[in-house]
Amino acid sequence: MNFLAHLVLAEDNAEARVGNLLGDFCHGVDVSALPPAVYAGLLRHRAIDRFTDAASEVRAAKALFSAQRRRFAPVMVDVLFDHFLLLHWQRFEQRPYAPLCQQIYQDLWQQRAMMPPAMAATVTSIVQHDWFASYRSLADIGLALDRIAGRIRFANQFSGSIEEIRLHYSELNQLFLQFYPQLQAYVQQLGPEQTALATSTASG
Repeated sequence: MNFLAHLVLAEDNAEARVGNLLGDFCHGVDVSALPPAVYAGLLRHRAIDRFTDAASEVRAAKALFSAQRRRFAPVMVDVLFDHFLLLHWQRFEQRPYAPLCQQIYQDLWQQRAMMPPAMAATVTSIVQHDWFASYRSLADIGLALDRIAGRIRFANQFSGSIEEIRLHYSELNQLFLQFYPQLQAYVQQLGPEQTALATSTASG
């Protein structure tokens, strides 16, 4: 899942949100030195990623894309699923979007000092440019994916991937609608993040 879904599925406090986002930026980070609530959020992020990668709906979504973009498909699906989460917000979320988004932005902004540099830079851009609002627009998603493709260091044909998304949009939407309730149920099954941390520590 992409940034928005991880943050929505996090517990409702700043350290949990930092931990749930940290999973995409923790290369080289000494996770043993993290505050317990942040580390617990990181564990949830990793559990969500494992569940998502194994889901048949997610695999089917990735398989819809052409061979030339198949390597880029996980990124395409991640970003697009945030788009679908926004599109179907009231179906899956009881919390109103606007105040929740503002709280997420505020929590992340105030915690930048404890983030790795790459994460702090990304959070600055997310907040200043209101990334999540842009996820509503397919055109903006296309631009975001092209920017990601442009940062890849090897030669690729990933730019213009939005055209394949448009081609398979209805199928991808249905796969999301099948998958996301399963993910929500899985997260609920995981229980409170601190409980998961205590269990992980005891078993480790």
